[in-house]
Amino acid sequence: MFKTKLGLLYLLFFLAIGFYIGSNLESFLYDRKIEQNVEKFNEVLNYTTKYYLEEVDTTKLVEDAIRGMLKDLDPHSVYISVEEQKEAEEIFKGNFEGIGVEFQIVNDTITVVSPISGGPSEAVGILPGDRIVKIEGKDAIGLTNNQVIKKLRGEKGTKVNITVVRPGLDEPVEFTIVRDEIPIHAVDVGMLFNNDIGYVVLTRFSETARKELIEELSELRKSGMEKIILDLRNNPGGLLQQAFEVSDVFISGTKLIVYTKGRLPDFDEEFNAQQQYIYEKFPLIILVNKGSASASEIVSGAIQDWDRGLIVGETTFGKGLVQRPFILEDNSAVRITVAKYFTPSGRAIQRDYENKDKKKYYEEVLKRSEKEGENLEHSAESDSTRPVFFTKGGRKVFGGGGITPDFIVKNKELTESSLELLKAGTYYQFVRNYLDKNRSKLKREYPDLFSFTQNFNFTDNDFSKFISLAKSNAKEKISEEELKKDKKYILTRLKAHIAREFWKNEGWYYNLLKVDEQFKKAIRLFDEEKEFFEGKF
Repeated sequence: MFKTKLGLLYLLFFLAIGFYIGSNLESFLYDRKIEQNVEKFNEVLNYTTKYYLEEVDTTKLVEDAIRGMLKDLDPHSVYISVEEQKEAEEIFKGNFEGIGVEFQIVNDTITVVSPISGGPSEAVGILPGDRIVKIEGKDAIGLTNNQVIKKLRGEKGTKVNITVVRPGLDEPVEFTIVRDEIPIHAVDVGMLFNNDIGYVVLTRFSETARKELIEELSELRKSGMEKIILDLRNNPGGLLQQAFEVSDVFISGTKLIVYTKGRLPDFDEEFNAQQQYIYEKFPLIILVNKGSASASEIVSGAIQDWDRGLIVGETTFGKGLVQRPFILEDNSAVRITVAKYFTPSGRAIQRDYENKDKKKYYEEVLKRSEKEGENLEHSAESDSTRPVFFTKGGRKVFGGGGITPDFIVKNKELTESSLELLKAGTYYQFVRNYLDKNRSKLKREYPDLFSFTQNFNFTDNDFSKFISLAKSNAKEKISEEELKKDKKYILTRLKAHIAREFWKNEGWYYNLLKVDEQFKKAIRLFDEEKEFFEGKF
């Protein structure tokens, strides 16, 4: 009897072991497969390092192999070097350490575009237009952008000595600047238009995005804001948490804002509105374009799905994949796609990337063609093979290709010659020369932004000088006829550069928005679409 019981226990034990091995066999085999492939990679690396014709950089070989491995997964799973990872962390955290200047290389010379407000350069008296000719006593002429950044950035509390040539002064000026933490703002500007429309530009979804947005909206509300335009154009995204929090500012109750689904349940999450904000009841229009991606699409998708506001502009980029960063031992990182995100109606924003190399994937956005006009019922996508979803109000919307606006509006497309000048920095160089000669006169004649915007204009002679500079600067052949076609845009942009010199970002946007068709349409829609906004909130 005892032997029978013992035999039964042995049988149950071995059955349990067999069941465990069987149920975990796939995992065992999978781990073994990884191990074998790692061994294979190490063999090739060792043979190459030992026997290749020339001496090789093993670090570069490994990094290239990692990039090659990720290349075939999806367009957004990437390897990030130590230097790139540090820069990315600075952007997401919303600060970096340095002297705090925006600069541009003009004729091989570091030219200060603007000292960053509240930064150490502004504190010691660095001015827009200053030319930095020496850093730590060494000639700074001919440095590249990256070389300048490396020399001027550094740990908080460290010092750097620079020599500046300032127009109007006979002798160079020496400055000692103590590096400090420099904020990278998520909100570029907040302004009031027509006495009641608050216009806010959100450029990135860094850690401070919601906080900065609330602060800006609060100031605008004190000035009489009753309607909101949130500009997400060319905002590439950022932190998923911030996308949710920014959406929460405008979406009431506990409504679903976004959810994620991955292969592993660990990456499945839902984000619902939590806090109550007064801005949930303000009529809202969001501006988007081809450069609006990821977190920008989460916000505009949630607003559209709940019929909370209108989306105006061009169809967004179409990035709906969630990346998780994994930091490696040397502080480099891999950003691996772990999930897709979905808007409240259930639509995936990610556009198709199968069987496309990265170059084609990014280029197809630039080649996208859309018909302008009202698109409230989304008939612009009606011939699409993309899946159909419905907003809270029953309007059709489509998944799998970004967020298509409720009103498709394009800004004027510039000629090739004008685009070439943007790349060459000709606008800024012309303005710099103009300001060197006319700064005092401009300050005297135009005491405020409004008087400057209303009364200042470049002359035909100024435009002719700009064309001459453009021809001498451009690496590619410049067409004078093309520049004349873009004359209104060119002169407005030059004017905006000057306004920025005196009134910072407010001056820049206040002037550029004069030729911004998407913005002008948004302003009109508050009146044209009263029935859309009435009774919604």
